Parts: sequence; C-alpha cells; structure tokens
Amino acid sequence: MARAPAVAGRFYPDDPVALLEEVQRHLEHETLKVSAQGVIVPHAGFKYSGDVAGSVYSRIEIPDTVILLGPNHTGMGERIAVYSHGSWVMPFGDLEIDAHMAKAILKDLPIARASEDAHQLEHSLETQLPFLQYFRKQFKLVPICLMRLSFDECQMLAGAIVRAVRSCNRPVLIVASSDMTHYESHTDASEKDQRVIDQILKMDPEGLFRTVEKQGITMCGVNPATVMLTACKELGATQAELIRYMTSGEISGDMDQVVGYAGMIVR
Repeated sequence: MARAPAVAGRFYPDDPVALLEEVQRHLEHETLKVSAQGVIVPHAGFKYSGDVAGSVYSRIEIPDTVILLGPNHTGMGERIAVYSHGSWVMPFGDLEIDAHMAKAILKDLPIARASEDAHQLEHSLETQLPFLQYFRKQFKLVPICLMRLSFDECQMLAGAIVRAVRSCNRPVLIVASSDMTHYESHTDASEKDQRVIDQILKMDPEGLFRTVEKQGITMCGVNPATVMLTACKELGATQAELIRYMTSGEISGDMDQVVGYAGMIVR
C-alpha cells in the first residue's frame, strides 16, 4: 500500500526542485546538531510555519526510525490510527513504513488500530517529511494520527511507544506535530501559548494537558505533544528547549486573527 501526497502543491511545492529551494529558505545554517528524543513542530503551509519547523530540524540528528504523532483534522478513521505497512510517496522520494515498530505498538495497545483512512487526507504528518528528508534521504516512519484522547489514553499510548522503542534497541525520534492557539490576536495567542510552553519546559505532560483543557487553549496537537513528552521522559529525557515561537501574523501582517507556532526539542 502506497499513500499518495495529500497536500503537495498546496502546503508545500510538489516539484522536487522547487521544494528543495523552499525547504532551504526555512533552515538555519551552521547550527550545532543534537541527538533529540522528541520534538514539537508546527504543520501549517511552509510559508507560515516553515521557519519554525526549519529551525527545529536544522538542529537535530535524524535517526533510522521516526515516529510521527499528529492530530486528526479530518475526522476519518480510528481514534488512534497507526499506518502499519507499505510506503508514503513524497516529492523527494518514497519512504518505507517501519512495519515492525508499528506492529509492536499495535500489539501492545488494544485501543490503537491499523488504519489508513485517517491518514489519506491528513496534512499534520505529511508536512514534516520534506524537512526530515532534506537531512536524511532514507529513514523509516511510523505515522500515528490521533483524535481527541483522555490523559489516561495518552499515557497508555506513550507506554506502548516506549516499550516498542526499547524492544528495537536503536535510536528513535518522536515527532509531535502541532500548531498552537488558533484565530486569536497575536497578543492573546502569544500569552496563552506561553502557558503551554512553560509546562513543556517543566517536562510536565499532565500540566501541559490540563492547561490546554482547563484554559480552553486551541492547541490542535495537545494529544501528540502529551504522548511525545510522556514517552521521552520514560526514555530518559530530562530537558526541553524552546527553539522558536512566532505567529502567522508575523508573515501575513494580520495580527488580529493568528495561529501560533512553537518549535521545541526534548532530550
């Protein structure tokens, strides 16, 4: 089974040469690379969030396997949908699914399901791949698309990921794809997003989840971020760093209705 690109030509160029130029425009050069266990990166069109995503990916090493966690924007498929086999077709070349890792997660977590439907039109994971492929042409991926989950369900998924990662005994990067506050003023979005960022900097996944829940913050990838942070802590991560924060208003000029973007590294 090969998944065709859903948003090539809209969120990012579908021509490989044009895509290469676009990705390069958003990178930071001459930065020191670190071995990260997890990252939080946005998933809007590259014009708006590419600088934040590029800043993160410029600073990390890409291992053989990448677990991609993203929110389900379409409502299609299962609540925890794991794309379990086959490949994803991208302008920079096809990427193979890490079927062994996907199978290990599914076997250990009955509430997760092998599902392709949730992924067919979803952009939150696909938009990460051009940046990842720029720095490493070939790697395997495990795409996991999430609908709204409880905190306990996030913990369960994180535990299954941790056990799968430990069983494979090799470095794995866990990518949490998320935009931050949606369609509020630049000032309000920045203030609300800082509350969430503070919880991540404290390495507090429950604090992150509850802050978003109780304060009504429209962070679409709170579940992916909670799962990533929990799993990374269990795998030994001790610190998080904010690499870059900005809003769409800084690109569009519209400061009244913005979307926030945060790029963070956990290691």
